[in-house]
Amino acid sequence: MKKVYKDFFFYRDILIVVSILILLLIGNFYFVNQWQSVLYLALGAVSFILLEYVNHRFIFHLKPPENKLGILFLKRIHYDHHSDPDNLKLLFLPVWYSLPGLIILTAIMYAFTKNAGHTIMFGEGLLSLLLVYEWKHYVAHRPITPKTRFGKWVKKTHILHHYKNENFWYGVSNPWMDYFFGTMKDEKEVEKSATAKSLEKRM
Repeated sequence: MKKVYKDFFFYRDILIVVSILILLLIGNFYFVNQWQSVLYLALGAVSFILLEYVNHRFIFHLKPPENKLGILFLKRIHYDHHSDPDNLKLLFLPVWYSLPGLIILTAIMYAFTKNAGHTIMFGEGLLSLLLVYEWKHYVAHRPITPKTRFGKWVKKTHILHHYKNENFWYGVSNPWMDYFFGTMKDEKEVEKSATAKSLEKRM
């Protein structure tokens, strides 16, 4: 079991995200001096939850493009993960994909607030939820039994997404977004998809 945890916490991309988060936390001592900054932490977290769903449903599950580079991108970012769900190298979002978007969002936040403290807390919210996302996704595919009822539900819905039907249950860290967007279904009412493990074969 120690190896299971080691595989997560010492994975290169996870270490990079943790290191950046630590730097932001250090920045709290120098720039965060208003209680309102906590609201921006929450805003960052909520923003990531929405971003996670939108990315998963509308980008990762794009229909196969005719462009070869587009296919290669989608295979690396998600298609191959569906083909080989437990492959550790395909389990985590590569930082070259996840970080640029979060940096842009954080820059936009600073452009609006002109406040370094608020911006740092917003970035911390984004990165914290990115780590939560990666952990929940990791748990769903590894021999780890969640201890809470919520954790077990999260794992179950993600497994359904992979092995029952790829058109539902897009929320990885927070399946509540599926209720909001109408993609949370009773598994008994959903037909088993023939392309759940081969997204590139969808028409």
